[in-house]
Amino acid sequence: MRISMSAFLGWFLIGSFTLVAHGQPRPANYPQGYFRDPLNIPISLSGNFGELRPGHYHMGLDIKTMAKQNLPVYAAADGYIARIKIEPAGFGRAIYINHPNGFTTLYAHLNDFFPGLESWVKAQQYKQEHWNVFLLLPPGLFPVKKGDLIAYSGTTGGSQAPHLHFEVRRTGDDVNLNPLLFGLPLEDRVRPSILRLAVYDRRKSTYEQSPRIYPVKRSAEGVYTLPGVITAASDKVSFAISAYDTHTGSSNLNGIYESSLYNNGVLVSGFQLREVSYNSTRYINANIDYKTRANGGSFFQHLSELPGYVNSIYFKPGGDGVIDLGDGAVHDVKITAADPYGNSSELNFRVQHTGANAAAPEPAGKVFYPLMVDVYEGSDCEFYIGETCLYDSVHIRESHINPSNPVVVSAVHTIGAAYIPLQDSFLVRIKPIKPLSPEKRQRVVMQRFAGRETDVEKVEWSTDWASAKFRDFGSFQLVVDETPPVIAPVGISDGANLSKAQRIAFTVSDNLDYFKNFRALLDGKWLRFTNDKGRTFIYQFDEMCLPGEHELQVSVEDEAGNTAVKTYRFTR
Repeated sequence: MRISMSAFLGWFLIGSFTLVAHGQPRPANYPQGYFRDPLNIPISLSGNFGELRPGHYHMGLDIKTMAKQNLPVYAAADGYIARIKIEPAGFGRAIYINHPNGFTTLYAHLNDFFPGLESWVKAQQYKQEHWNVFLLLPPGLFPVKKGDLIAYSGTTGGSQAPHLHFEVRRTGDDVNLNPLLFGLPLEDRVRPSILRLAVYDRRKSTYEQSPRIYPVKRSAEGVYTLPGVITAASDKVSFAISAYDTHTGSSNLNGIYESSLYNNGVLVSGFQLREVSYNSTRYINANIDYKTRANGGSFFQHLSELPGYVNSIYFKPGGDGVIDLGDGAVHDVKITAADPYGNSSELNFRVQHTGANAAAPEPAGKVFYPLMVDVYEGSDCEFYIGETCLYDSVHIRESHINPSNPVVVSAVHTIGAAYIPLQDSFLVRIKPIKPLSPEKRQRVVMQRFAGRETDVEKVEWSTDWASAKFRDFGSFQLVVDETPPVIAPVGISDGANLSKAQRIAFTVSDNLDYFKNFRALLDGKWLRFTNDKGRTFIYQFDEMCLPGEHELQVSVEDEAGNTAVKTYRFTR
């Protein structure tokens, strides 16, 4: 073994559900009516808590703002502003308020904060010389009362349309709670809808099969059925459903709150989306049939807990959700889907194992198991998978081809498949085809690609091996990157008269599509450029640029350490 395995040891600790001894969720005891609607319009949701998103659960409520921006946003209860976050993606501009009852509310995708807070945040950005900041505020700095104006709604960050993202968390452990359990004024008399059933052979990895998918039929209000008896070629099966929920007056298809599996009238297992932390939100990839979704299919949520899902959202009073059909009898199965307001639907069907278990060929590659550390070692490629990486056992193979691009200095190694998800990063080590000079080694990055997706990481060298960590499988190669980023001005040129201009903007591109450390200096002093959604860097003229002649220097660095610098002189 060429590197230490200690980085992979230990359990991945997450915040999840409190369980009682028999494995079912303890009833929630959240204060009702303590939090008000953060807007002054009736609540209508475009997204709910636990809704299925690529790589994560939706961690709060997306409250519609009538397709408008700059609606007043109000404190949901008494407390104080405890944190401010500004980032190009994610929340965009966000406010966290701590409340005296032990909860925190979060308001995201905001435009301007209220004036006093806006001025303070701007001063902190100049003090830290960073536009994207995460600021911790003392309790006495900005106290608020329930209903106080705190900001205006927008669509900043990872938002595609105007709305307010609203969260409720426990302050002590920062675990997100379902805001609909707090009695917010939302009318919901609509049952969840169940669309499809998927059946899995659990003698195999869930990533080494395609489930049998059955459309279901609604036979009565809230009741769905499948005709006849489902025959299974395996005596060990599990199920998943494709379902959605909505609320009164809404056409948005949101996520379901909970689902339960019954075998011959006995509760076996289920899941409930009541509490999830950001540390565990990626475990959505164990809740869903990731392979089916990655290959263009629908979202299916497993009614069984995969073995690598640690401290999961599942409750298991009668097992892990895998049904034993070895008795050859017909089993009556019921699956329910419910929302936080008590509206529920159920799917009823029958299933039976017939005949002997069919033999299946062994897939190519080495089998790796969840909750275990293991390694693949080849002559010019190695990879290390930690115990918290995999959700289910699966065969993983490595193959390689020679590069065709002259800047690629290693073979192109394909590891696993993009439809096999990872919870944590795994380590990839690659040898270049031939020794590189010290100057070349300093400019080497490792690039991962899978379809249109690409990632780039700076490598660490150990003798002749270059290593980097990634959170997805795909194809990996070493690239010598000696090309600096390109800085393109928008509305400015050297020697320009900008006395009537409102702003200065730049776009940045890179040959590998990854750059960092944008920095602008006006007459030698840091100047705040915003970068909402990571597209364009924009400076709106303000008191930081007074009338007169100025020099603006802009620099950008990429992952390989190449730097581009542009200097502009202008008159204001």
